[in-house]
Amino acid sequence: MSKISAAITAVGAYVPEYVLTNQILETLVDTNDEWITSRTGIKERRILKEEGKGTSFLAINAAKDLINKTGLNPKEIDLVIVATASPDMKAASTAAYTATQIGATNAFSFDLEAACSSFLFGMSTASSYIESGRYKKILLIGADKNSSFIDYTDRATCIIFGDGAGAVLFEPNNEGLGLQDEYLRSDGDGREFLQATYGGSSYPSTPEAVAEGKHFVFQDGKTVFKNAVFNMADVVVKILERNNLTKEDISWLAAHQANKRIIDATANRIDLDKNKVMMNIEKYGNTTSATLPLLLNDYESQLKKGDKIIFAAFGGGFTWGSIYLKWAYNS
Repeated sequence: MSKISAAITAVGAYVPEYVLTNQILETLVDTNDEWITSRTGIKERRILKEEGKGTSFLAINAAKDLINKTGLNPKEIDLVIVATASPDMKAASTAAYTATQIGATNAFSFDLEAACSSFLFGMSTASSYIESGRYKKILLIGADKNSSFIDYTDRATCIIFGDGAGAVLFEPNNEGLGLQDEYLRSDGDGREFLQATYGGSSYPSTPEAVAEGKHFVFQDGKTVFKNAVFNMADVVVKILERNNLTKEDISWLAAHQANKRIIDATANRIDLDKNKVMMNIEKYGNTTSATLPLLLNDYESQLKKGDKIIFAAFGGGFTWGSIYLKWAYNS
């Protein structure tokens, strides 16, 4: 009997309609299009502005896109994982609500949070469930409404983040396709450099904290950049070495879209042809948990069965890692 592997068999996505361009940001903070583009590669980002709509709205619409494209019966879904750093609320599962709203009434569900590495770690989790043989269809959604904790008077952070969601379906595969290997890491000493401090159990939200803007995200940009460049490139090298892969073997690099300079540095570390590097940061900015599935959705038509894809991410915590996956279908 051949070994069961976990393959991605479908993708979907959703981004809000409102486009926050660099030109609009010029009217909000002391910045300009050339400065933002040269340092981040971002030209615009999508923002969910409707009152009362949160990450679940993004996740539900990404899941519906996948369902509509494939004709998937939601009742056949065994598990729904929502990878997110911005759940709807503290005390109720965003994934449970998402699953119910899309009609996945036979699924169990949970949220998974590892900052910008959430979707990458979710790929590992979903694959393990599939490989166990107990579950056949797992919907993994990466979704974040980053605008909910961004200070739009802070030019260090407001230029970076956007809102969006992407979804993938994992199913068993007997052809040796799907997830091949993973190298995942974390280091809690890094959390002081990137965090949304208030609103958690250590620092509950208070009127005073909100008035002082302490519920917004804080980032020590230089430290985060340095660690992201080193660690993302390092894990990509390790995953290639462990699997005896060369740059010629790689079909695509799907790197977390945090900063174009970080993506370029990761690709340059392995001397990878720029035409093999997935990139959409200019359209969406950093959508945190949604960057990797949004890449897959945007590049789906170019992906071929058997393509060797290297995923890489780095996020607050610190969390980071790389996954090697063989693509399972032609679109």
